[in-house]
Amino acid sequence: MKVTNKVVPGAEQAAAFFAGEEDGAFVMVNLLKFNEKAQYPDGSDAHLTGAEAYARYGQAVRAHVEAVGGKTGYAGQVTGLLLGEVEELWDMIALAEYPSRAAMMAMIQNPDYQEIARHRTAGLAGQLNIRTRGTLG
Repeated sequence: MKVTNKVVPGAEQAAAFFAGEEDGAFVMVNLLKFNEKAQYPDGSDAHLTGAEAYARYGQAVRAHVEAVGGKTGYAGQVTGLLLGEVEELWDMIALAEYPSRAAMMAMIQNPDYQEIARHRTAGLAGQLNIRTRGTLG
């Protein structure tokens, strides 16, 4: 199994994801890998770690998820691996529920969301987003 972390999906991958037939609520599993140091394009906040920059995003994103009818769930630091093998563990796992792909699209197109997403981009070395059927309960 080949695993490639990315910060932003390519246009083709994003188009395929959002063009899929609506089939209800889903939970996005986010496997996060942080930069050692935050990487803001303007060089600001270079004293922050990637995890600290991402925490800024994490504090603000809840309101955006809730504004489109979703909710945030579990988030925690990865501390070990019981089964399987990977070259390098992710740093954190976070769960977010969305009522639909359209709701998620509306969120990421919101200019206020795009403003906070800069902290996500500065903090992440890469991630996997895994869409799962269901809800957080």
